[in-house]
Amino acid sequence: MKRWQKAVITLGCTGLLCGLAWGTEARAEERFRDLQKAGWAKDGIQYLADRGTVAGYGGGRFGPLNPITRAQAAAYLVRELVPGETQGAAGKLNYLDVPESHPFYNEIAAASTHGFTGGLPDGTFRPDAPVSRAETAVMLLRAYGLKPGAAGSPAFTDISRHWAGESVHAMASLGLIGGYPDQTFRPDRPVNRAEFAVMLTRVIRSEREKAIAARDWDRLLSLMTLPEKAGQMLMPDIRMWEGKRTTAVNEGVVRLIEQQHAGGLILFDKNIDSAAQLTTLTDELQRVRGDIPLLLGIDQEGGVVKRIPGGTNLPGNMALGATGDPGLSREAGKLTGEELQALGVNVNFAPVLDINVNAGNPIIGIRSFGSEPELVSTHGIAFMNGLKQSGIIAAVKHFPGHGDTSVDSHLGLPVLDHDRDRLDAVELKPFKEAIAAGADMIMTAHVAFPAVEPSSVRSKKDGTMVPLPATLSRKVLTDLLRTELGYEGVIISDAFTMNAISGHFGEKEAVSMAVAAGVDIILMPSSSKAAHEAIMEAVRSGEIGLERIDESVSRIMRLKDTYGLFAEGPALELKQQRTSAVVGSLAHRKVEKRIAEAAVTKLADTAAKLPFNLKHGDRIAVIAGSREHAAMVKEQLELAGLKQRFAVETAAAGELEGREAEELIARSDYFILASYQFRSPIADNNWRDYQRLIDEANQQSKTYVLLSLGNPYELQYLKHVKSAVAVYGAQAPNVLAGIRGIFGLIPMEGKLPVE
Repeated sequence: MKRWQKAVITLGCTGLLCGLAWGTEARAEERFRDLQKAGWAKDGIQYLADRGTVAGYGGGRFGPLNPITRAQAAAYLVRELVPGETQGAAGKLNYLDVPESHPFYNEIAAASTHGFTGGLPDGTFRPDAPVSRAETAVMLLRAYGLKPGAAGSPAFTDISRHWAGESVHAMASLGLIGGYPDQTFRPDRPVNRAEFAVMLTRVIRSEREKAIAARDWDRLLSLMTLPEKAGQMLMPDIRMWEGKRTTAVNEGVVRLIEQQHAGGLILFDKNIDSAAQLTTLTDELQRVRGDIPLLLGIDQEGGVVKRIPGGTNLPGNMALGATGDPGLSREAGKLTGEELQALGVNVNFAPVLDINVNAGNPIIGIRSFGSEPELVSTHGIAFMNGLKQSGIIAAVKHFPGHGDTSVDSHLGLPVLDHDRDRLDAVELKPFKEAIAAGADMIMTAHVAFPAVEPSSVRSKKDGTMVPLPATLSRKVLTDLLRTELGYEGVIISDAFTMNAISGHFGEKEAVSMAVAAGVDIILMPSSSKAAHEAIMEAVRSGEIGLERIDESVSRIMRLKDTYGLFAEGPALELKQQRTSAVVGSLAHRKVEKRIAEAAVTKLADTAAKLPFNLKHGDRIAVIAGSREHAAMVKEQLELAGLKQRFAVETAAAGELEGREAEELIARSDYFILASYQFRSPIADNNWRDYQRLIDEANQQSKTYVLLSLGNPYELQYLKHVKSAVAVYGAQAPNVLAGIRGIFGLIPMEGKLPVE
């Protein structure tokens, strides 16, 4: 049974909309305290209050059993169907009893113009007269253009000759109105405010359900309020509430969905304890929302950016680029999508299409597939298609490109000064090809591109003039992305909490600028409430037209439908079974291993010492930038399947004093120096200590290897390195594959994907 059909309208439970007091209105979202005698109508009354359609008399009083008047009914129909006409008369009224000073003059005019209501033969409207049950049926039938249903209607004994008989039968055939146990309808009985609310709610929900079933998004938009539409354009995070991690639906989440009408949420590791818990959380979230499903997104790029404990987190994009096999990238996308699908996540903020042409890039690096446009395009689109194959929305990022920056947009505002020819040849190429391949969602970059957008604005941080970033630029998002490149999908911003935005632009101003520029979804506003208000205020003030909002919401609805989000999902028990079978499965782990091993790249071997020939009793020294990385290398040495007995001694480079490093190297037969550089300025890395250790190993004629666990640019900063291997990530699969390559258990056939 449909939600709007839960209570059959019988006895006194048939009605329409709630009326306004003639005095001061209370806030529409007020929770009324006088519904004890109309508990059956509470859901309908609150539904309309949440939509901003009904109000009470103040002090939490609604007056549910008071009769609703013709003026009040007209007002609420206008508020629902043509809300923009409540502020100005739609036409001149000629009713003798509705002067221009009447509180509901504009609403009565609009209702009359649109045919929702009409006057009487004597030239009056009778605004204070109560609305009858028959009039209620006629008003709703006209206002919503309802057609009789196929089921037929009850044979009411008292409406066969009534002027509204056909309308009553039509409403009854749709299951929207009922009669009394004695087979009567009592058409002339007055309707009270509670009854009106129940019936109007039932009609709205029915019409929305029909619009969704018919995939008639224009019709659905016409039944959505401005707050609902603005909410669909928000995707906040829910990491914390009242100082605690959000791992289950709580009051704060419910309020966010109900009051800001959030169309989606982004999940982080703080929301996740386990795969089973995440599956329960996503199931609960989809049950809290109304009739429009939530986009539930996550950053599961693989490699260094991952969120799922126990999941197949993969070796990362640069490792995939090093394999030279786009088929593996597609498999990586597919298995990632299968795991996210099982977990109830439907959006992956991946793949990264940024081309890492700048070795000093502090935020992209190994998150990129490489430094060549063609390689990034091929592997990125393969990963995107793998996600799509598994039913996951891929949000390719960061348009127009974040690969040649030296500033982290989480911390500041990067500027890319290349001319347009260079942007076309490099940064834009992967996005052009992704659009041609059917990209459904593109994430913007908080990066300025003066060649496309030369404008500057005054920073709210320090008063200086700063270039306008792509996220806030109409020239970038509408003129370039939509018009020139022909992109028709959803545009989502990067996080609004990042300093490139939050450090220079007030959030409310930035939100309205982004929407005006062409952004469809604002990701992670600092205050979802403020962002929600900013969108609505921009529309109310005329700064942004409602048609611009409708464009975004229509795209969002179509995207949700394309990926089957409106369909009813399986029961939680079945979801948990699927999660247990899929997430971190043996088949997926095998793909992870294949990728990691195919990626292992020999960067240098001037002394032809690779692979190492380990013998029984050999000692291996491991020095890394941190104790954690040294321990990781040792652990993977012990898991590598080496048949010889060996001993491992570890140390952190920065903790060795005096001659400890020299002595440790001298005691070893083989020396592994593990380097990890990522998310910090490359020039600030501890190269001096690494060079000292390499020089010492060379001086001792020690057999050694530099094991690159992060960005593979060590040889630009270190000299006289005789042996070096890159694995493109400090995750266990990468390190294990590197160890197996170094000791000859697998070939090292990866190709360095960056210059």
